[in-house]
Parts: sequence; C-alpha cells; structure tokens
Amino acid sequence: MSDSTTAIARSARLASVAMQSVTNEQKNEALLAIKKFLIDRRQEIFEANEKDKKLAQEQVALGKLSSSLFKRLDICQSDKFDTIVSGVSDICHLPDPTKRITLATKLDNDLSLYRVSVPVGVLLTIFEARPEVVVNISCLALKSGNAVILKGGKEALHTNAVLAKVIQDALSHSSVPREAVQIVETREDIDALLDLDRYIDLVVPRGSNSLVKYIQNHTRIPVLGHADGICSVFIDEEADMNKATRIVVDAKTNYPAACNSAETLLVHASWLASGKFTVLATALLKAGIQLRCNPDILAALDGLKAEFGAQIQAATPEDFDTEFLDTILAVKSVKDVHEAIAHINDHGSKHTDCIVTENKPRAELFMTQVDAAGCYWNASTRFADGFRYGFGAEVGVSTNKTHARGPVGLEGLVIYKYRVHGNGNVAGEYGTGQKQYLHTPISPENYEI
Repeated sequence: MSDSTTAIARSARLASVAMQSVTNEQKNEALLAIKKFLIDRRQEIFEANEKDKKLAQEQVALGKLSSSLFKRLDICQSDKFDTIVSGVSDICHLPDPTKRITLATKLDNDLSLYRVSVPVGVLLTIFEARPEVVVNISCLALKSGNAVILKGGKEALHTNAVLAKVIQDALSHSSVPREAVQIVETREDIDALLDLDRYIDLVVPRGSNSLVKYIQNHTRIPVLGHADGICSVFIDEEADMNKATRIVVDAKTNYPAACNSAETLLVHASWLASGKFTVLATALLKAGIQLRCNPDILAALDGLKAEFGAQIQAATPEDFDTEFLDTILAVKSVKDVHEAIAHINDHGSKHTDCIVTENKPRAELFMTQVDAAGCYWNASTRFADGFRYGFGAEVGVSTNKTHARGPVGLEGLVIYKYRVHGNGNVAGEYGTGQKQYLHTPISPENYEI
C-alpha cells in the first residue's frame, strides 16, 4: 500500500472530524463558492471534457467503449452544465440533515438520552463515465458533513481532475477543509483504499455490475449501491391503454442508458388475445425499440414483422436477466399479477418496478409483494431519481436493505449517535429493589447541539 494513498485517506478522516464543527451556514457558503468557481471556470472544464470526448470517441470506434457510456461523458451541452450548476444551489437550499434529534427519553430525573443524526464520516465514491458525479456527490457529502474521496472512470480522467481542482480551490476560500474533497486516478489507488477501513466508512459505487461486484468482494467497508438496474413494467389486464403506452414508451425511451429505464415488459395474456398489445408494441417499435419476445409475444406480433423486421426478435432466457442500457426491451406474457410478481422477484434487481392497472387492490398487492426499492403504480420507472424525489441530487440508488434504500440523498449520508446527559449517575444503582428507569419521552426542543 502506497504512503500517498494512506495519506489521502488519513487527511480525509481529519477533514471529516473538522467538518463535525462546521455550521450549516458555513457549509452553504462553501457550496455557493463552488457554484461560483464552476461558472467562472466553465471554459477550463469544457476544454478538459472535449479532450476526454476525443479520446473516448476513438475507444468507441475500436469497440472498447460503449456508446451509452460515451453519451454519459459529455457535459459540454449548455443545458447539462447549467443543470449541474443549479444542482449545487438545490443542495444548498436543502435542510441540514445533521444534528437532528430523532429520539429524546428521560431515563431518570437527572439522566436523559438523545439520538442525534451525525455524518457517516469518510465516503469513497467510485463511478464510471459521468463527470457530473464529481460535483453532485462532493456537494451532497459536504452538505451532510462528510468528507469524500472520488475515483472516476479513466474515460473522464481530465474532466474529473479539473472539476475536483475547481471544488478544492473553492473550498480554500471557505470554512470547509480543502481535504474534504479529494480525487484519485488509478485502479491501484482503489485497491489500496478498499483496505483502509480504519479511515473510510462507506463505499458508494456507481457503475457496471462487474464494478460493484468487484468492490463488494474486495473490501470490509460497508458498500452502498446497486449492481444492476433491471426494472420491469407489468401491464395488468385492467390497464388503461393510453396510460400503458405513455408509461412504457417513456420508461424505455426517455433515457435508455439510465439505471431506472425499463428493461423488461410483462404483459397480461389477455392483452394478446384482444389485440391491445399490438397497439402498445407498435408505439415502441416506431420509437426505435427492439423487442425480444417470448413465443406468445412473437406470435401476436406476426403481422408487424413485415414493417419492423429485425426489431422483433425471439428472446433468450438471458434477456430477462440483462440490463441492456440500450433501445432493447425483453417482453414476456404472464397469466396474472402473481406470475408477474414471481418473475420480478426472481429476475429483477430490486431497483424499481411498475404496475399499470386501474384495479387498486391488485396494485396494492403488487407494491406490497414486489421486493424492490421502488414500486410504482401507473407511473414511469424513470421517476426513480434523487432530483425528482426532491433530494436535490443523489449519491446513487441503493438496493440494500440496511441504512438507506432507493435514491440516496442527504438522508442516506447520515447515521446517528446516542448522547446521554447525566449528573454522576451509575448503572449499579438501578435494578430490582433499587432505582427504576422512567423511560418517558421528553421534548427535544430546548436541547442545543
């Protein structure tokens, strides 16, 4: 393990300790400084991004980089950069998630217990292709009182480095330690950092299944994230045709490379017999979507093959376990909601799944029994996003069942500690025949942290 990697982790730990005493006002001042520096140095950032895009285009041509990853790389579009900048303001305006009292109990007349929200500490974030993650996660970490170490994909090396430098320069003009945001560049750095559970509290990976699995298998540090985004939409027999078409087309075409785009479409068998599915499938095919279908679906679409040809293909079993991140949708018929639920729980990734139906009890059954971070009724899976949830931005989407689940914003970056205020109290004085605990709730309003 290199001394430089250990030094980065140690300095991040020291910065996280210092962050505990930074006020919300000081954190907001730091965020506004970051926003100003991003705007002032836009041209420098764009030049670095153009350099990355040129190199990445060569990798796409050689088949070494997917077109979907290339699309995520570009931040030179003015609307995208403006969104990144406005996201900093959004985070600034969010309430401080730290120092909140979530439990207050009187144990005795002079012995009180408080549960207080506190930062996790030091985050290690590993991501691919999306340079805006540098800004989003840095600002979320700072707002929640955490320090962060960033490692982006090599395809965005120059952009990531410039963005991190801009943020650090902004922090140099604030009360937040400059070392609260740091960046590393090599795979060797990551392997070394994954061993440093002494300094790092939480790893947040954002990327491919192989990246997440690698991290999960090579560290003792808790990992917050998801390996796949295999999201499904189920069209129930009582689904409204217009709603079903709008939702499925949006869930697949709005941004096919996103982890919350639909990858599997489950259709009630009655839709095939009635011809309704042909209308829905035509809308998808006209939108340029390739449908990989089970035998029943193929037969139902036989009349469309002359017009759409290779867009209609037979599905393989692997298609229903695949995150395509492309204009491809695996399609299967099911006999009822129970079969749909069973399929999703067996093949899904516990990310986000949707039912389209006008039958409320059936929708409630689906949302109760589907094991996913997000269960939707008559709404596109594309809403599974921290910004759309009002979190300002997100660190990532978690399919974990501990600490944080779904889009993870500020609330997922805090934990809690218990504070006990006493007056010389000792545990040996309490018990049978001695003092008894009161265990009564008290108002935390006058407690200042």
